[in-house]
Amino acid sequence: MFTRSELESKTIQELKDLCRRYGLKPTGNAGYKTSYVTSLIVFPAIALRQLQEGTGLRKLNFEAFQNIGAALDQMNSPTDEQEALIKLMMDGQRFQAPQSWEQQKLMNLYKAKQKLEEVMCLLGE
Repeated sequence: MFTRSELESKTIQELKDLCRRYGLKPTGNAGYKTSYVTSLIVFPAIALRQLQEGTGLRKLNFEAFQNIGAALDQMNSPTDEQEALIKLMMDGQRFQAPQSWEQQKLMNLYKAKQKLEEVMCLLGE
């Protein structure tokens, strides 16, 4: 994060640019350097406090987490043949239409399952 001395050495324009970059508004009068410095110093602590209080972005409840797990269970796992076709597709091999559409559906399902598994890992921490 930023230190007070680091921020106070910047011009008002540089501070404005930093606030704009992070989507922050100056605290108080926008004509004063301290308004920008204050906003830039305190925002990390405020953001973490908001997370702890459940304001803004927040953790899923257990039921929602279970629903993602249920979706993964319902998707099942690819058969040996499906997995072989997925590997073939990753090597750049494609069927001609209309089989290519079904092939793409298989790949999309596989990618979605992988992403849901990643979501479960990220949310489980």
